[in-house]
Amino acid sequence: MMFLSNKNNKEKNKVFNHKLKKTGGFFFEKIKNLFLKKSKIDIHLLDYIEEILLSADIGTKTTIKIINNLEKRVQKEKYRNSQVIFNFLKEEIENLFIDIENVCLETKIRNNKKKPYVILIVGVNGVGKTTTIGKLAFFLKKKGFHIVIGAADTFREAAIDQIKIWADQAGVPLIKQHMNSDPASVVYDTLQSAKSKEKDVVIIDTAGRLQNRINLMKELSKISKVINKITFSPPHEIILILDATTGQNAFEQVRKFSSFVKISSIILTKIEGTAKGGVLIGIMDQFKIPIQYLGVGEKIQDLKVFDGKKFVNCFF
Repeated sequence: MMFLSNKNNKEKNKVFNHKLKKTGGFFFEKIKNLFLKKSKIDIHLLDYIEEILLSADIGTKTTIKIINNLEKRVQKEKYRNSQVIFNFLKEEIENLFIDIENVCLETKIRNNKKKPYVILIVGVNGVGKTTTIGKLAFFLKKKGFHIVIGAADTFREAAIDQIKIWADQAGVPLIKQHMNSDPASVVYDTLQSAKSKEKDVVIIDTAGRLQNRINLMKELSKISKVINKITFSPPHEIILILDATTGQNAFEQVRKFSSFVKISSIILTKIEGTAKGGVLIGIMDQFKIPIQYLGVGEKIQDLKVFDGKKFVNCFF
């Protein structure tokens, strides 16, 4: 049995690494080429590493932190072998993940004593929000939870039709009204249905009109009041959906959403199609918000639990 378990883990790691091939390949090839050329540390080595980190969209602040830590370690420990610096670099990136408490969503749902566990999904239009909701519903259903989705993005044309397609694929019920109906009313109907049918989890879609920030703030505030009225608590989880391909723009989205809602975790989508996956390292470092899942493809099963150690190993 242990042999089968190890074999399954190896297969999962192989699939994970394959999905992140573009992100990891871009970074690793540059790092590998650098260290193959330089067997000894010289004054330019850290400058080259800094350029590689920035090109992976890790972000300026986080890159400076990593480089400063590398400089201190080199000066203190007097190492002159570039392979040691390679290992130091990996350790410094791993350390950025250690300080962030990331309680598994499944654990939080199971520990919730009063059903349903309410998840509010936020994010700008175009980041894969609707697709991710379908994937998340499917993922949690496979874990044994009973799910209902609320289609509270009533502003965007075809949003309700799109989420219905994904809800049907996931095999979970969808509570919806018509376009331009009151989102809070949809949330109310969804929660009442979830309570009466003793559902474990409610996933609420919301509009992504970040450019119309005041209206979005009011809308989310109204939705939260409805949730509080029915469940006697605010949303248990507010998950921000980000598109990895947007690179540095993802930082700005986190900053803006964090200014008016308390983001509990992040799902990063389209990670398989970009060399800019390093952005999640910078986001976790600067905002201290855990990454919960990665979207690694277009299929409904293409949502993977984020594992910081695996991610860093993929890079190196």
